[in-house]
Amino acid sequence: MLTWGDITSTFPELALVVTALGLLLLETLREPPRDKLVWVGLAGIVVALVLEVGFPVYGQFYSGMIAVGDFSRFLNVIFLVLGGGALLLAVPYLRKTLEERGEYYSLVLFATVGMMFMTKAHDLAITFLGLELLSISLYILVGFYRNRVSSNEAGLKYLLLGAFSTGFFLFGAALIYGSTGSTNYDAIRVAILTDNQLSAALTLTGFGLLLIGFSFKVALVPFHMYAPDVYEGAPTSISAFLSTGPKVAGFAALLKLVVVVFAVTTRHWWGAIWVLAALTMTVGNLSALRQDNLKRMLAYSGVAHAGYLAIGILVGSLESAFGIIYYLAVYGATTLAAFGIVAAVEKENEAGLEVTDYRGLARRNPVMAAMFALALLSLAGFPPTAGFFGKFFVFSAAVSEGYIWLVVLAVLNSLVSVYYYLRPVVAMYMETAEDESPVVLPATLVPVLVLLVVVALGLGVFPMLLVSNSAVAAGSLF
Repeated sequence: MLTWGDITSTFPELALVVTALGLLLLETLREPPRDKLVWVGLAGIVVALVLEVGFPVYGQFYSGMIAVGDFSRFLNVIFLVLGGGALLLAVPYLRKTLEERGEYYSLVLFATVGMMFMTKAHDLAITFLGLELLSISLYILVGFYRNRVSSNEAGLKYLLLGAFSTGFFLFGAALIYGSTGSTNYDAIRVAILTDNQLSAALTLTGFGLLLIGFSFKVALVPFHMYAPDVYEGAPTSISAFLSTGPKVAGFAALLKLVVVVFAVTTRHWWGAIWVLAALTMTVGNLSALRQDNLKRMLAYSGVAHAGYLAIGILVGSLESAFGIIYYLAVYGATTLAAFGIVAAVEKENEAGLEVTDYRGLARRNPVMAAMFALALLSLAGFPPTAGFFGKFFVFSAAVSEGYIWLVVLAVLNSLVSVYYYLRPVVAMYMETAEDESPVVLPATLVPVLVLLVVVALGLGVFPMLLVSNSAVAAGSLF
C-alpha cells in the first residue's frame, strides 16, 4: 500500500511536476505572461532544492522500487542546478529567436524529474520510466523550432535512434527478469550471488543489452553517431542541457546498476567496457580535432569525456565511484557554461558558431572570453581547474586496480584534446575580428558564469570542498 513515507520520498519531484503543469496552464491564457514564465520555473527548482537538501529522507520506498540516500541526493542537487542553469541561459536565446513559450520551460522541468528518478531508482522499471520521461521531453525540445529544418532533422534523428536504444534496454530488462524472476536491484544481486537464476548467460546477455541502452544516452562509441548532428541542429540552449543532464544521469544510473547489482560479474564483461572506453575517448578526441563548428566540437568533446568516465565504470571500486561523482559535478557545470557562452555569441539564422567568429572576443567582451577560456581549460584538465582533479581521481583509481595501459591511453587522449580546446582561446586572445562591435553579456547568464567560476576555479584551488560530499555519496552505494 502507498504510505506517507512513499510520498515524502518524492516531494522534490512532485514540486517540479506541479510547477511544470502550472507553466502549461499559464501558457493557455489569452495573454500569457511569457516574461515571467522562467521565474515560475526557477521557483519550482528552488522549492525542490529546499525539499531535497533541507528535509532529507533515507531508505527504500514504493515496495523497494525507489532508494533515497546520499547518492541520490547529491546527484539530484546537480540535476536541479543544471536545470536551473538551462532555464536561465535559455531566456536570452529564446527571446532573440522569438520562440519563448511556456512548454519549453515545462519540458526542461519534466526532463529534470526523469533524471532525478534515474538516480533514485532501485528497480529496472523505475529506471526505465525515468529514462523515458527524460528522453521524451528531450525529443520535443531538440525539435522545438518547428520552422527550422535543422531542428526538425535533429529531433527526428534523436527520436528514431532513441526509440531504437529503448528497445535494447527493454529487451535486456526482460531477459534479466526472465532469468532472475525480478527487476529489483537487490533481488537480482541475490539471485546472481546464490546462482538462483535460470541461466547466468541469459542474465549477462540482459546486462549487455542494458549497457547498449545506456551507451546511447551517454554517447559511447559506436552509439555516439547521433550526438554531433543533434547538438548542432538543436537550439543551442537545449544542446547545453542535452550535453550535461542526460550524460550525468546516464552515468549515475549505470554506476549504481554496476556497483549494486553486477559488480560480482565483472570478470565476464570488463573487456567490453575496456574497449568501449578506449574507442570512445579516442574517436571523440580525433573527431573533435577536425571541427570548426563549436557545437559539433563540444559534442565530440562530450563523447571523449564519456570515454574517461567509462574507465571509472570499468573499475567499479569505491575510489572510482567517488571519482565519477566528482567528475560529473565538474563536467556538468563547465559544459553548461561553455554552451551558454556559445548561445550568447550566436547570431540569427545559426550564424556565429564557427571558431573564427570568436576572433577578438577578449576585446569585444573580456568577461565572456575569460569565462569561455576557463570552461575550456577545465574541460581539457589544466591544473589548477577542477577538471584536472576530476580526471586525476578517475585515472588514479584505474591505476590502483591495474588498468595502467588504459590510463596511458587516456592521458595521451587528454593531450590531444588540448589542441582543439585551445583553438577558440587563441582566436579570442591572439586574433583580430573583422567586426569589433561589443558583444552583450545577457544578465540571466551571469549566475551560470558565477557557478562556473565557483566550480571550475574554486573547486580546483580548494577541491576538498566537493571531495567530502562526493565521498559520502559514493560510500552510500557500497
